[in-house]
Amino acid sequence: MRIVVFGANGRTGLHVVRQALDRGHEVTAAVRRPDEFPCAAPRLRVVRADAYDGDSVADAVGGHDAVISALGGTYTRKPVSIFTEGIGNIMHAMCRHRVRRLVCVSSVCVAGTAAPGETLLFRRVLLPILLNLGRTAYADMRSMEHAVERSDLDWTIMRASGLFDSRRPTDYRVACSSIPGRYTARADLAGALVSAATGNAHLRARVDVVTTAGTPRLADSFRRRSA
Repeated sequence: MRIVVFGANGRTGLHVVRQALDRGHEVTAAVRRPDEFPCAAPRLRVVRADAYDGDSVADAVGGHDAVISALGGTYTRKPVSIFTEGIGNIMHAMCRHRVRRLVCVSSVCVAGTAAPGETLLFRRVLLPILLNLGRTAYADMRSMEHAVERSDLDWTIMRASGLFDSRRPTDYRVACSSIPGRYTARADLAGALVSAATGNAHLRARVDVVTTAGTPRLADSFRRRSA
């Protein structure tokens, strides 16, 4: 299968590229600085594309079977638009080139509610702090989700919890409803993204991805993260 990955140079995006290649797919990494991309492989093509530039996005999307968006950014109090503008350009390019399958990263925090089984302390004190720290990013993700849901593409929105790094995929759960868990390993999220993009599960659905093994401490939830 031919897959183009936006945000391929990010910490999740690199996992996506490597796992897709490991599964035998042809992968295009769409990045702003191709010369700096830290991965090379026979079935990998690296092209220049800026998510804010519709023409470069369209050039990257053409000729593929599926698109994975791992676009992201760090917490900031300034307005964020990478999710809505990026996905808008991606969807326009997909319609232009008649590419149907779209899988994109969002966050469980878009829902604004705690996962099942959370303590009163987390629900009443810690969660509001997290939502406030990332409020501009979550607002943009929410707008992105609405735009994707209004499209007629074969889309899947993957909502991650607190992102953390692991060397390889571990144990994780994927479900169309809120599930227990505060964390998602980037390698696990990448695995879920590739599985969704190359299969027919969870079409036109929002799904949570939660890691169930080797998760970090609660205090790590307050570290600034990017996709």
